Order: sequence, then structure tokens, then C-alpha cells
Amino acid sequence: MAVRSTAAPPTPWSRNLAEAQIHETAFVHPFSNLIGDVHIGANVIVAPGTTIRADEGTPFYIGENTNIQDGVVIHGLEQGRVIGDDQNKYSVWVGKNSCITHMALIHGPAYVGDNSFIGFRSTVFNARVGAGCIVMMHTLIQDVEIPAGKYVPSGAIIINQQQADRLPDVQDQDKDFAHHVVGINQALRAGYLCAADSKCIAPIRDENTKSYKGNGVTVLELERSSKVSSNSLGAETIEQVRYLLEQGYKIGTEHVDQRRFRTGSWTSCQPIEPRSIGEAIAALESCVREHSGEYVRLFGIDKDRRRVLESIIQRPDGDVKPATNFKAPASSHSNGSYSSSYSSNGNGNGSSSGKVNGETVEQIRQLLAGGYKIGMEHVDERRFRTGSWTSCKPIEATSINQVISGLEECIESHQGEYVRLIGIDTKAKRRVLESIIQRPNGQVASSGSQKSFTSSGASANPTPTATSNRLSTEVVDQLRQLLAGGYKISIEHVDERRFRTGSWTSTGQIQASSEREAIAAVEGHLGEYQGEYVRLIGIDPKAKRRVLETIIQRPNGQVASSGSQKSFTSSAPSATATATATPTSTRLSTEVVDQLRQLLAGGSKISLEHVDQRRFRTGSWTSTGQIQASSEREAIAAVEGHLGEYQGEYVRLIGIDPKAKRRVLETIIQRP
Repeated sequence: MAVRSTAAPPTPWSRNLAEAQIHETAFVHPFSNLIGDVHIGANVIVAPGTTIRADEGTPFYIGENTNIQDGVVIHGLEQGRVIGDDQNKYSVWVGKNSCITHMALIHGPAYVGDNSFIGFRSTVFNARVGAGCIVMMHTLIQDVEIPAGKYVPSGAIIINQQQADRLPDVQDQDKDFAHHVVGINQALRAGYLCAADSKCIAPIRDENTKSYKGNGVTVLELERSSKVSSNSLGAETIEQVRYLLEQGYKIGTEHVDQRRFRTGSWTSCQPIEPRSIGEAIAALESCVREHSGEYVRLFGIDKDRRRVLESIIQRPDGDVKPATNFKAPASSHSNGSYSSSYSSNGNGNGSSSGKVNGETVEQIRQLLAGGYKIGMEHVDERRFRTGSWTSCKPIEATSINQVISGLEECIESHQGEYVRLIGIDTKAKRRVLESIIQRPNGQVASSGSQKSFTSSGASANPTPTATSNRLSTEVVDQLRQLLAGGYKISIEHVDERRFRTGSWTSTGQIQASSEREAIAAVEGHLGEYQGEYVRLIGIDPKAKRRVLETIIQRPNGQVASSGSQKSFTSSAPSATATATATPTSTRLSTEVVDQLRQLLAGGSKISLEHVDQRRFRTGSWTSTGQIQASSEREAIAAVEGHLGEYQGEYVRLIGIDPKAKRRVLETIIQRP
């Protein structure tokens, strides 16, 4: 198809009628517009709906391997030029291996360096974006120079150099993401170029097979290893591993002994980082051998850190076979629904189910053997956060097959929702087990997603002593005390980058009428924000102030204890005291104390700034001057003194690198 490229119109500032120069390996969609002196480098892809118009500001340069996505506009002012990497003057320069994503605007004079990423609907005008920068969505960069390797968060407005110099560095995962986008678009470019030529489809497919990678494992390696076999793993397990690698999933394994199997207390095996399916099978065999006599299960992990295709591949009797008759889902975007079959070692009580996995069958058997009743509950994603579960049709059955049938009926009726299995002690009139067996993405959950309760009659039954599998005893006690004191409860979360600036995001108030509902809601948030800091907030509704801030999860997955907390004075100090532990400082949270310690250890200078509520909106902060402290204790005392002096105002902690003469930290540590 012909490319829609036209010469620049004659104007007072340009009479050369220059036309675009497009490399033969580039793909420019016919529904895009190229006007004037535009240099399109090798392997560039220009998507439909883009406009690259060098009729006022000129010329433009688009470097090799760069992708210009749908709806992008590139234009330039008649006045103003930037110096490109070839030392010539340009209105717009976009380096190689860069991504200008959907609906972005690059308006010259503008420079975008090599290996950079400009997010959706972002604008770069009269600015330079250094090499290797990641600019996220809906940002404005104007009249500044962004240093190389910087990260610009979504929604940021960077219009002065001081803001640009304070930007954080790009992280490895950001670089990987940008590199992945470039790879995807290179595959699209090759496909578009030969879409109308059947003779080139086969070699292009072969080329992409060699170059495109999923989870670090090339498709070519997967094809070469199609005949991989194992003496200890079944063919279904090998097929499942191959499928997970082909779809770009990471692979995880866990093991548990028979006693802990009942409580779902699984332990991870050595991480699997394979370069080929053969290496993945070898690592899996090693886990199976090392934990013979235990349960071992295999699962995939998607980009959102969710589990897919979870299945038991070894049981304590030494039988190595998957709990699933594995079949690759029809869609490559499947979230891992799978069928399971359970072998009962010849006792005649076995059952096979298409929607219930082996662990759940085992739980049902143990509940029935203990004389417990079985129930089921369901809830949609919105109500899951508040713990507002609704009962399914009651199960009045004593055989495992009838119970499984009822369970499958509930799952079928409430697809796209959470479904959980309930064990009930009819004599004590209390629950002995709550286990989530289905999640909204269709995944059949394992017994690890469960909550168990102590029971007066639970000796060898599936009722461990832990009140919660995800929350420490201190956190559960704090929840109990907050509810007893009439306080409101909410959760806040933040990723590692924003944790340094104290930019927490609230999930809203938890509506819970009982301790059990509160625990379930908090556990739901921990699962939703894995890999982030999560903190529990207690609020006095009468005084409209916080009585507790405590971090209950950290990015490494560790569930934190109540030591990482900040407590506040309250009009009801006796009630508040029950909800708080002994902090490191009477006025500062553990995070702030840690930040002070790190600043002092790094040789940074420390100061504070304060502002009242009216001036806070305009950013008119006032400095208290540098804090002269030779020890951590002196620094804490000085900061606490300023907090007392500026009660009712915003106060923020500043860390300054004395050599570079730039700020390394800004975090608000007190609010009005």
C-alpha cells in the first residue's frame, strides 16, 4: 500500500519543498500523514492515525527501531532548534529504540533521547528528554531538560528545572517494560511489511521466533526442546511447563507436609529461572526429589503477579502426577481455570471434579469425617473488600460426591465472583474453616487462600490455632481493639518508589460489622497490593483524627508486625493506648526514623519546611534552616521539636546531598 507522504508547502521560511525520507525497512501505515523533511530510520514503525508534520518547524528525525503509535502528533514551531546526536540542528529529534505511545504530542523544539518511553497522551514541548527516560501517562514536560535515566510519574507537570532535577531514577522493571514494547512493535512492523506477500510470511515467522522472547526463554528453544522427557514427571506436567513458558509466565513451586497441608501453609521451593524448558524440568525434578513424602505443587505467575494453572504434581504417597489433566486454555490470556482429579489411595472415597481441585476435595473429606456441616458463600469484587458474603444454597449431604456436586453448582452459578467453602461446628455453632476456592478471574484457588478458626472440638481436624494466615497476632489484636473502641478502619498502600515521598493512596473505609469481616477485608487488600507497602489506619470518627498508623505489609511480601507504626494522641487516651504499641519515637513513625538514619549515614544534610493550609495549595513552603545534629537521637529530638512548634501546619522532611547541592528526599511527616 502507498504511503501518504507529501512535500512541505512553500512558505516564507521554507521554499525547498522537502519530502520525507523513509528507510526501506520501515513501515509507515497508509492512514498516517507525513509532510515535509522527515527522516524515518531503519526498522521504524509508524502506526495509523499519526501525523508527522514538518511544514513549520523542520527537519524531523526518527531514529532506528523506534515506534510511533496511533494518534501521535509530531510538529514544531518555526523558531527554535535542538542539536541532534549527529550535531546537526533539528526541530524534532527522536532517538533510536524509543517508544512514542498512543496520543502523545511531541512539539518542537524537542529532543527525545535513545531508549526513551513517552506514555499515552503525554506532551513534550520546548524540552529535552534524556536517553533512557521513562515518561508515564498524561504528563507535561515543557521548558526543561530531563536528565538521562529519569522516571516521570503519570500526571506529572514538569515545567521548571528544579522539578526535573528531583525526578527519581528509572528502575530495572521500567527498562524491561520499555524494551518489551520495542520488541512487540518490531514484530508488528515485520508482520505488516509482508502482510500482503505470502512468500515472506514463513521467513518472517522464523525470524521472529529467533528474536522474540517471553519469560527469557526463546520460542526457538522451546521448539528444540519439544521432545523433553522426564523420569519422575508425567507428560502432562511437562506439557504444562511448556505452555507456561510459551505464554511468558514465570514458574513457581511450593511444598508442604501432611500436617501443614490441612492449614494451607505451603513453602516455596528454590526459585526457577530457566533459559529453556529442559532447565525448568530439571529444577522441578530437584524440588520433587528434595521433598519426597510431601505435597508439591506447580503454578504459573502472570505479569500482575497472579497465579495461574496451579496443580499438585506430587503427593505424600510418592505418586508423582499432576492434579490436573492439563489442557492449554483456548485463549493465551487465560487466567488459569483448570480441572482436577483426586486419587484417594484406594479407600473408595475418591472423587473426580471438573471445578474442584485436590486440596478442596481433601478438605471436604476431613470436614465430613469430623462431623462438621459444610456451607458455601459468594461475593463480587466490590463487596469482597467489605466482607459482605452471601450464602449459596445450603448443602444437606453426607457423601463427598453430593457435597462436590453442590459446590460445583455454586461455582457455576457465581462465575466471576469469589466463592468460599465453609466448615461449621454444629455443636459449638461456630465456623472451623473458611477457604476461598474461586476468584473473579476464574482461577480455582487452593487451600492457601483460607482462614481457620479454633474449635473446642477440634483435635485432629482441619482447624489450626491461627486466627488468620495473612495477619500477625498483633494486627488481629489491633483490629479487634479498634472495633471495640468504635473506631473506623481503612487501608492505605504505596509502591516502593512513592514510599520515599510518603504518597500513600487510600482504599476507602472498611465497612465491617464483625472482627471476621474486618480481617477478611484487610486480607483481601493485602492480596490485591502484593509487592507494595500496606498500612492499617484507625480513625476516631468523633474527633475526626487518626489514632493509629501501622504498616502491615512490605514489598518483600513480609507481613509486618505492629512495630512499624505511628500512633496519635486521642480524646480517649485509654482506648487509644490499647490500639498502639511502643514506637521508636513518640512523634515520629518508624519509617521517618529510618529515613533520618539513612540520611545521616549517607552524609546528607537535614532540614524541615512548614506551611499552613492556605499556602499549602500554592506550594509556598518556609524553611526552618538546617538541622545540626551529630547523632540520630539529636536529629529525632530536633525534628520532634519543630513538629511541636508548627502544630496545625504541614511539615516536611528534606534531605540534601551537600556535594551535588540537590535534594534527595522530600516527605510530609505532619499534616494539619
